[in-house]
Amino acid sequence: MTAHKYHIVTFGCQMNKADSERMAGVLEDMGYQLTEESEEADLILYNTCSIRDNAEQKVYSYLGRQAKRKRENPNLTLVVAGCVAQQEGEALLRRVPELDLVMGPQHVNRLGDLLSQVFNGNQVAATEEAYIEEDITTPRRNSTVSAWVNVIYGCNENCTYCIVPSVRGREQSRTPEVIRKEIEGLASQGYKEITLLGQNIDAYGRDLPAGGIGAGVGGKITFTDLLYYVHDVEGIDRIRYATSHPRYFSSRLIKACAELPKVCEHFHIPFQSGDNDILKAMARGYTHERYRRIIDDIRAVMPDAAITADAIVAFPGETEEQFERTVQLVNDIGFDLVNTAAYSPRPGTPAAVWENQLSEEIKSDRLQRLNHAVNQNAALRSQRYAGRIEEIMIESTNHKDPRQVMGRTRTNRIAFAENTTGKLLTELIGQTVSIKITEVRPFSLTGVIC
Repeated sequence: MTAHKYHIVTFGCQMNKADSERMAGVLEDMGYQLTEESEEADLILYNTCSIRDNAEQKVYSYLGRQAKRKRENPNLTLVVAGCVAQQEGEALLRRVPELDLVMGPQHVNRLGDLLSQVFNGNQVAATEEAYIEEDITTPRRNSTVSAWVNVIYGCNENCTYCIVPSVRGREQSRTPEVIRKEIEGLASQGYKEITLLGQNIDAYGRDLPAGGIGAGVGGKITFTDLLYYVHDVEGIDRIRYATSHPRYFSSRLIKACAELPKVCEHFHIPFQSGDNDILKAMARGYTHERYRRIIDDIRAVMPDAAITADAIVAFPGETEEQFERTVQLVNDIGFDLVNTAAYSPRPGTPAAVWENQLSEEIKSDRLQRLNHAVNQNAALRSQRYAGRIEEIMIESTNHKDPRQVMGRTRTNRIAFAENTTGKLLTELIGQTVSIKITEVRPFSLTGVIC
């Protein structure tokens, strides 16, 4: 009997990528096999993102093609998971009646049970608010070197542009014990690097009872305490994390990152705007001066640390002068990378109904100009690597040149080097090697293995 095949398409953030790995693990426990070709699949799952309108529209485009297939092949199972599913709920079933299952992010661990209902002849929508149970399924991880580890789900912030709290739910921290146990399990499987994930990772522990394992001086465990608690897991060489919020970012966290040798020198801290009035309208809870002090504090201790961020242009009411302050912030700080986006109204968010929306022409113009500043600064920041010896952890080959291995520096810069070791790639994956940088680009490096 031929095994059923599944195909997953993931849109959006690292949290979605981690969710997709967990859902793939559920499907493989059910006997499905992965296929990279959607036309071969018996089950197609779209793990969706609704943070911007263009990502959402792309999902509907994909769905249209698969709905046509489903009409020709009723045995095809169609699933929409993630944030668009949570946002639209049963309305998505009405819009695309060929769908079998619509499920929000809080129901990822229930995929097997929900599919059982589908196979019993039901069309299912699972978008009610739910407590996320600990998952005993082994994720099907896309890397054999680096793994995602969720530490907190959801978000309690009320940024006026953001749909995340309504689609991912309230903050829910995992206990330090289960996080460490997962990391120990990953180490036993040969993983060398972990990335701790949270929509607002600095909020970790706020909802946990005081006095638990790893708790700090105040009796409540914080994300900084968690770093100390998991740092000594044997076999893990590198620890990364994302995403930080400037409102909660602490000097104690900076100190921990400097003290703990496994924690990589990379900070991803979104600033969103360089203008205080826009930040206030966004309900971000900090000023650009506060943001600049955070970066100054990091660089005072770790001058070589990579600083990356997110920014939004053309927020409702943003003037040319306010936009220029964002460009000025980019130029003053000199980021290694900034993920940029033009403001996109999201349903149910306060800013979406404000009357001072800006035109698409202004959005496009400002986005292009900010990207130019980001690229210029990234190129300048890359120059510091020229001629240096850098440690990279090898993850794979360069798909454009299979003679080269690909890895990342501790500062998360992608680097390539010709495999001159005489070893097979399979022997090198997961190994840390030193390379001398011979070529620098804004977002990647090339070197020779020392």
